[in-house]
Amino acid sequence: MKPRVLLALAILLVAALGGVVALRHHRPRMDMVARLAELAAREGVWDNPWDKTAEKIAELRKALTTERDPRNRFTLEREIAAQAVYAGDVDQAISTLEDLQRELGTSMPPDAAEAVKADLAFAQLRRGETENCAEHHTPASCIFPIGREGVHQLKRGSSRAVELYRELLSDPATNPENALSYRWLMNIGHMTLGTYPDGVPAKWLIPPEAFRSDADIGRFPDVAASRGVVEFGAAGGLILEDLDNDGRLDMLISHMGMTDQLEYFHNDGSGHFTRRTEEAGLKGLVGGLDMFQADYDNDGCIDVFIPRGAWRHAAGKIPGSLLHNNCNGTFTDVTYQAGLGTELPSQTAAWADINHDGLLDLFVGYEISSQVEWPKGTINFQLYLNNGDGTFTDVGPGSGIEVSGMVKAAVWGDIDNDGWPDLYVSMLDGPNHLFRNLGTGKRAGAMFTDVTARAGVAEPRVSFTTWFFDYDNDGWLDIFVTGYLATLPNLVRDALGQKDQAQGERPRLYHNNRDGTFTDVSRQVGLDRLLLTMGANVGDLDNDGWLDFYLGTGAPPLTTLIPNRMFRNDRGKAFQDVTTSGGFGNLQKGHGVAFGDVDNSGNQDVVEVMGGVYASDRFWTSLYKNPGHGNHWVKLQLVGKTSNRFGVGARIRLVLPTAGGDRREVFALVGSGGSFGASSLRPHLGLAEATTIELLEVRWPGGKPQTFRGLAADRTYELHEDEQEARVLPAPRRASAGSPR
Repeated sequence: MKPRVLLALAILLVAALGGVVALRHHRPRMDMVARLAELAAREGVWDNPWDKTAEKIAELRKALTTERDPRNRFTLEREIAAQAVYAGDVDQAISTLEDLQRELGTSMPPDAAEAVKADLAFAQLRRGETENCAEHHTPASCIFPIGREGVHQLKRGSSRAVELYRELLSDPATNPENALSYRWLMNIGHMTLGTYPDGVPAKWLIPPEAFRSDADIGRFPDVAASRGVVEFGAAGGLILEDLDNDGRLDMLISHMGMTDQLEYFHNDGSGHFTRRTEEAGLKGLVGGLDMFQADYDNDGCIDVFIPRGAWRHAAGKIPGSLLHNNCNGTFTDVTYQAGLGTELPSQTAAWADINHDGLLDLFVGYEISSQVEWPKGTINFQLYLNNGDGTFTDVGPGSGIEVSGMVKAAVWGDIDNDGWPDLYVSMLDGPNHLFRNLGTGKRAGAMFTDVTARAGVAEPRVSFTTWFFDYDNDGWLDIFVTGYLATLPNLVRDALGQKDQAQGERPRLYHNNRDGTFTDVSRQVGLDRLLLTMGANVGDLDNDGWLDFYLGTGAPPLTTLIPNRMFRNDRGKAFQDVTTSGGFGNLQKGHGVAFGDVDNSGNQDVVEVMGGVYASDRFWTSLYKNPGHGNHWVKLQLVGKTSNRFGVGARIRLVLPTAGGDRREVFALVGSGGSFGASSLRPHLGLAEATTIELLEVRWPGGKPQTFRGLAADRTYELHEDEQEARVLPAPRRASAGSPR
């Protein structure tokens, strides 16, 4: 092992033993690019199921040469075909499966015969997806329900798939549970051929009414390619943020693969983007399923933390990255110098000033699953206090925070309006946790207490994304947390309205009762659905002052072809599914999501990183352009003095006049939104018909209030913590004439 690596490990060991404070000024530099390349080179063939398909196939074929048991040979050959599909080699998969059919013939048991035919049908469906949606991508590709512009030009894959699914559904020996999946996939096949719904036999038709939106939000076309966001990759994270302080929202996109390059897209001011990865000094920084931004050193420039190793279990011992923004268009990896070099699998982190010292601290959750025998004492989270000198100290032990299992998301929010950020942790394999900040402000000792039981927010027991938001504008933060357990047959039952038969984990919307307890209102507001959510974020689609949200859906199995889902907030009383009316129902796997006004039109657009975990399941990032709804807006840029520079954790309250002569309030929490995908730390608030803001109140972290009166709508204001006047920021300079749009 290299001396530098040995030294880094030695320092981490000392830190674990309590010596981190003494050593924090002497942490070594580590070449993160070299470290990541080293770990990628060491990855074994079976270290994770997502990649190295060629090597897996070679080993499976070798095993076939000595295997004589027919059942084992059948399993091996099916797995070879599956790996070929994962690799995108559909021809090899189909050839292998057809050879298997010929080899076994009529001796194949009915369940085995069904399995092979289903594999063949899906391989053909994948052929159609690859040849059309991926290789000949258009803005309408894979947008559910697939309409005229999304119909496949190359029809051989879907045509054969539909035939095979019809045979499976016609066979009385077909497993009824599997038949629900075949029915769903056959309907999708007909959509891609342009023969839905008339070409689907009535007994297997999933009617168009099942997909109809609850309201018409207007079409949001996918303009990613025309705006320069040409990014094709696996599951990954997204930050939509002004990374160079020019008033324009840029993009940072990551993908989870060990060799997947982090990408930086710079916004020229018209909503057109240019790739500037190398210029930003990011070349060689790879991997990372999610990302989280913050100005940790209060220099006015946004820094980024990237956790790594998610879903890889013991093979996921990979360091995250803390990228320092150098305020000149470049970034420097300072992970090990900062003391954040823990090598454990993670996809989640959250920033907040937990002790009111004006510095952002960091919670990092790890995926310490019971499926793996981890060394005794392996931690599954760290709570890093910001030392103010570019380094961090882990104060997790003794903080009062205790969780075990796979941490999938963590978010900060003040549940009791006492000015101190509290922590909600979403777990994939057990109850979720809510920790109340005791407000001690101390660097050691118990700062948090677990209030989950009293609050009533432990479910769902298999959950994923989560966030705090004030969905009903009553001034108290509520909690939304998604379930992550549902099979395709049960998702089909849910789509057909058979909720009583559809098993799985549904999301919870917990309404804040203002007394330390919450009430699950998901059924009352129309969210009692199986949504199988991975990426998600909140924003205001129509600038009406009520927060909407978008859910990136899916699961690793390639057959999980379900639409991503958009929900509009109907005045805090219900959430309307507007997926199909808005054109948001991409069938590909959805991950990092962010809302933001990319072209400074005053309307929030939606960006989503698409793609699954396998090589053949990669897809194009989407940028859904907001058509506008005629409502007004205000954008804010907070400048903290005693608080952290961007006011992360601050609470915003607007008092607005209404057309009827009354007044209404709109509330917002300053942060990046959902836990998978990050919107800008510069808030964008919808004002509906209001052209003026009677009162704008900022409650800075720590509870210090500041008020501004009589502000005009449709402006961007810079609010300094120590100034009584709001500064109007000029509109960002647009690209020069002749620049690409």
